[in-house]
Amino acid sequence: MALRVVPDRAGQVDACLATVMDPELDEPVTELGFVTGVDIGAGGEVRVGFRLPTYWCAANFAFLMADDMRRALLALPWVTQAQVVLHDHMYAEAINLGVGAGEGFQACFAGAAEGGLEGLRRTFLLKAFQRRQAALLQYLLDQTVAPERLAAMDLEGLRTLALDYEGELLVERYLDRRGVVDAGPRAFVDVDGRPLAAEGLTRHLRELARVGVNAEFNSVLCRGLLAVRDKEAGVQPIAIVRRPTERRGAA
Repeated sequence: MALRVVPDRAGQVDACLATVMDPELDEPVTELGFVTGVDIGAGGEVRVGFRLPTYWCAANFAFLMADDMRRALLALPWVTQAQVVLHDHMYAEAINLGVGAGEGFQACFAGAAEGGLEGLRRTFLLKAFQRRQAALLQYLLDQTVAPERLAAMDLEGLRTLALDYEGELLVERYLDRRGVVDAGPRAFVDVDGRPLAAEGLTRHLRELARVGVNAEFNSVLCRGLLAVRDKEAGVQPIAIVRRPTERRGAA
């Protein structure tokens, strides 16, 4: 998903971080409240602090998010240095050192890691694809779009549907994950790239519902745990800090 155009650096960083998802929940780290602070230097240095719902959240998930945030920040043309700092986590030191040095997960956890993170990353991208597809299909069915039309629809037809804001957002989110599946021009396919059939659409949605229920439960649990943790620590999520030497609106 392309970053929205923002005139000031703080806004660009915020928009940039909003594209980074929790790999399991498929929600932006900013909306989940994981980002606790952003410090922007006059020379293009950006430092981001974040914390997770518990001290023992999975190291691979934490590493993925930290690495994704650093990569996203470095994609901004004016960023000269990006530092992402995980706080209050059992593996914070190893993750912060590894991500800061641009090392992979295996290099940081050589004694515990089995394989790299790309397989795990793809697994969660596919789950996100399924959840977004289910939400979009259910919305279109509720808008009385016939199953036969959905099964026959190609990507161009999906992009040009006349929808309200909610529908356009669901289409945008779905298309943003559609590329993880190797498939042809058909709009709606399964994770193996096979086109969905009209007669099997209801069954397909029932199967996808299990993926969504688990993720929604985990999302509520994570938000609740993080809220309690932040309250105990006196932490306020996301605070953009501008140093006095930085001119607001500087490119």
